Amino acid sequence: MSKPKKITLKEAASLINDGDEITFSGFTIWRRPVAICYELIRQHKKNLHLFEVQGGFHSDLLVGAGCVSIWEGAWMGQEMLGKIGENLARKQMSGEILVDDYSHGQTAGRLMAGALGLPFFPCALSMGTDIFNPEYDQLARAGLRDGKHRNIPAKKYVIADDPFFGRGKCALFPAVNPDVALVYAPIVGDEGTVRVLAQPYNDEEVIKASKKVIVICEEIVPDEYLRRDPAANIASGYQIDYVVECPWAAHPTGSQYYYDTDAKFLKDYNRNVRDQKAFDEFAEKWIFSVNSHEEYLEKLGVRKLEELRASSIMGYSTRAKRGKR
Repeated sequence: MSKPKKITLKEAASLINDGDEITFSGFTIWRRPVAICYELIRQHKKNLHLFEVQGGFHSDLLVGAGCVSIWEGAWMGQEMLGKIGENLARKQMSGEILVDDYSHGQTAGRLMAGALGLPFFPCALSMGTDIFNPEYDQLARAGLRDGKHRNIPAKKYVIADDPFFGRGKCALFPAVNPDVALVYAPIVGDEGTVRVLAQPYNDEEVIKASKKVIVICEEIVPDEYLRRDPAANIASGYQIDYVVECPWAAHPTGSQYYYDTDAKFLKDYNRNVRDQKAFDEFAEKWIFSVNSHEEYLEKLGVRKLEELRASSIMGYSTRAKRGKR
């Protein structure tokens, strides 16, 4: 596809099939594609396999709603706003979801290998830790490393000797090529060029490694404008399959130069979803009782949105209340 197709949020969610492996843009409380995760829950997606360098509110939502059967990553949480993913922790302990742990560098490396078209990523990261303990290879213990599952490699890792310089052993981690990347970006060109206004995190690898890429953005602008400064862009249109224009799509996470993270919303979420009943009440209030993203924004209210709106000069909100030392 030379030029991505512009679609609606509901259409984008409908492109994701039960059982797909999904990865995401952003980092902890920044630039998460939350609006489409809400829509996936409304459409009752099941048995999703999430792979992410670091999880957050968006993926903890999907876990809490029963959309996820496998989660692979290094960590899930919302920084100081919620140290762990409450739903993931609860469902891992109860055995409702399979969780396979990696180090931060190992997950980033697996995506990098997938982005480069390589079969594996060699490294010496975390050698000697329980990441290499077969007892904690949850996918193997569940009998899923049998070659019959298209997104699950036959082995979690292989230990190999350095054949070039004899520098000892290293670990080979399989590349990951997710079925779908759900990417939030503030700005997308009308021909698909993608720009973020802060650190790109792992977004470039997420886009290049994935078989299908859906970008949810604040606004679509002329591609000619973005091409004036190509070094500021993270992807070209030929790498993107679909684009959804959806203002405030990252809320309650933030989008630098557009709006701040909604700290109160995330704190309340983490404080109040520590059992399934409480999560179901949250989901009823913020997901199922509204039929669209627009209704969600109406429920938040203009006053809240304007409080979060960022200064175009400073890049963050000058109205939001912040902590004091």
